[in-house]
Amino acid sequence: MTVTAVLDAIAGACLLGGALLSLAAGVGLLRFPDLLSRMHAATKPQVLGLLLILAGTAIRLGTAVDITTLVLVGVFQLVTAPVAAHMVGRTAYRARLFRRDLLLADELATDRRDR
Repeated sequence: MTVTAVLDAIAGACLLGGALLSLAAGVGLLRFPDLLSRMHAATKPQVLGLLLILAGTAIRLGTAVDITTLVLVGVFQLVTAPVAAHMVGRTAYRARLFRRDLLLADELATDRRDR
């Protein structure tokens, strides 16, 4: 096998894995029962799926300009997704848009009776 065939196989595996993780995120958005669970599904596997897709694309393209652009996209996603998820989660908690019976621990409760 040549080096390009090995790189193509690795890139294909990254692209396929990223696509499957993104698909799992989409299914989680449809299937999970409340906002906090859906938020988890929208951030965790989707970000990892995007990073795998970016890695596969970077391996396949191979030029410095393309790789730099893909790295910037990945860093931007890693910086913004957790912040956005945290803001949505806090807003949902304050607006009581979640199912309390699904919480294992309520660390944001101000009163012991709220736990």
